[in-house]
Amino acid sequence: MQKRVISIVLVFVTAFLIAGAAFAFVLGDDGEIADAAVLKVGSSGALVKTVQTRLKSWGYYKSSVDGIFGNLTKSAVVYFQRVHGLAQDGIVGAKTAAKIGINLNTAASSSNSSSSSDVYLLAKLVYAEARGEPYVGQVAVAAVVLNRVKSSSFPNTIAGVIYEPYAFTCVNDGQINLAPDATAKKAAQDAMNGWDPTYGCLYYYNPATATSQWMRNRPVKLSIGQHAFT
Repeated sequence: MQKRVISIVLVFVTAFLIAGAAFAFVLGDDGEIADAAVLKVGSSGALVKTVQTRLKSWGYYKSSVDGIFGNLTKSAVVYFQRVHGLAQDGIVGAKTAAKIGINLNTAASSSNSSSSSDVYLLAKLVYAEARGEPYVGQVAVAAVVLNRVKSSSFPNTIAGVIYEPYAFTCVNDGQINLAPDATAKKAAQDAMNGWDPTYGCLYYYNPATATSQWMRNRPVKLSIGQHAFT
């Protein structure tokens, strides 16, 4: 009888430990239960690249952007979390992702569901408009298109925004038909994954060549390469 009691107790203890481990596995920042899979040491892929790229551009991450969440990426995340008052666990859960500017659910579904034609068209726009710009500037141009898609003041599709009459010079002069290079394709995909270096800008222009006085009168939020973003 005593052996049976001990066996039953052991079964319950084991079940409790397994359940506790499973519960801990899905916890995000500050003990919040994450709706999406968190990014942590051992993770890899496009979202990890997005995190690395942003942290590197902001000075938190010093290594190569390889899409692999290793100890250097973890250290950068901890540094970022410390600066922003988050739990310093080195895990990109919902709260840390939000501070970085990524919605793990939206970014993952966007990456999976975005049609290749949309990404390719966006890459063509990036190549035609910004192929001489630094990489972050190319992502910024793509982000402006996506910001317009989200705005009620513009068409709600990528094609609609790009081909809106007189919206982009490259459409008027035919450069939109040039084949994009690998960098433009990557910039388009990074923007589709949620990276917006412009923080919501809807316009950009080159101060050295722009002729629109209306554009020049808009307040400039930031400049990247030869483009002013507003």
